[in-house]
Amino acid sequence: MPSPSRPGLLREPDFARLFAATALGQLGDRVVFLALPLVAIVALHADEFQVGLLTATTTAGSLLVGLPAGAWVDRLRKRSVLIGTDLARALVLLTIPMASWAGLLTMRRLYAVALVHGVLTVFFDVAYAGCLPHLVGRDRLLEGNAALSAVRAATGIGGPAVAGTLVGWAGAPATLLAGSFGMAVSGLLASGIRTREPRPEPSERRRLGREIKEGLTFVLRRPALRAIILSDALFNLFLVMYQTMLLVFLERGIGLGSFGIGLVLSGMGCGALLGALCATRVSTWIGHGRIIWLAPLLTCPPTALMPLSRPGWSVYVAAAGLAALSLGGVVRVVAQSSFQQALAPDRLLGRTTATARFVSWGGIPLGGLLGGACGSAFGATTTLWIGAAGMTLSVVPNALSPLRSVRGFPTAHDPEFAR
Repeated sequence: MPSPSRPGLLREPDFARLFAATALGQLGDRVVFLALPLVAIVALHADEFQVGLLTATTTAGSLLVGLPAGAWVDRLRKRSVLIGTDLARALVLLTIPMASWAGLLTMRRLYAVALVHGVLTVFFDVAYAGCLPHLVGRDRLLEGNAALSAVRAATGIGGPAVAGTLVGWAGAPATLLAGSFGMAVSGLLASGIRTREPRPEPSERRRLGREIKEGLTFVLRRPALRAIILSDALFNLFLVMYQTMLLVFLERGIGLGSFGIGLVLSGMGCGALLGALCATRVSTWIGHGRIIWLAPLLTCPPTALMPLSRPGWSVYVAAAGLAALSLGGVVRVVAQSSFQQALAPDRLLGRTTATARFVSWGGIPLGGLLGGACGSAFGATTTLWIGAAGMTLSVVPNALSPLRSVRGFPTAHDPEFAR
């Protein structure tokens, strides 16, 4: 187990490899985040509902395989899952530029790629969260999560600007080549991790339903975890409604080109980087439980600046509100991810992550559909208002839970968190 007196985690070879793999994978992911909907908006001239349906399809994997993914990943070594899913995602993304060059690109094909990519991402994320405790030890989870959040935030700054430039130069379909390349290299870097977690003990009669139920029971019987995933579900529902119409608003309402949209999203990356850099200090100062609900309470309201903006300088003032949202979001995610990992025993790490993801991400496809429907019925501006209000109100379950006064990380043996 690492001790606090040891050098920083980046000096430890295996964590450095995970850090580098995260950087390349997230750079690819940032490119995909911008380029995939722009393929629909610009190349295929999709309407608001089709953009919302694409968002829903991208995130439907959480509902389709969210719970069994945790049980399956707990049967495997997490490193192997990371490598396999990264390489598979890279191959899936390649089909978009290939279809475009062949003149076969359609919205149906885009939906199919988004769905498969989303399912693979569920397995990747579950394995990723379960891998970290084995690499750094439970006493350094906050440090490890903060460092990985920092690199994700840094790629969030450069990624959209690079992606916006590539979209303007080569077109949105071809830009996905960069996303595919980033994920492929991420998988190769992850293959260099030498630390091997203990092989999961085989069971004579493994029953998927029983394993899923065990993970659900562990999470849902703990008030703090229940509150976290409920608040997350509400936040993600309204965030996706907001994000679904954000690109439409910026491209059609404000008149920003792909480079300008990339700059706005890069500003969000700046906020996320600042949040990652200060997450450990702020969480320790305010309390690991309290920061989970205070951070979004303070940083969600400024998102209302975006629907107030007009072409010109005001849109960049509104972008500062999005940067604040990212800052608070990273501080919250670092704290609550570390909280969940500290509370879960090793054999349930995958299922705890998958259960939390299934519930808290379950509203994301619905958010995409609602965002598209609201955009079609009321316009992108009104949808942004609804999203901003909903994100702010999502703090209520956490604020009313035991998290309102928790300062340190729990263990499964703490009476307050046992049930």
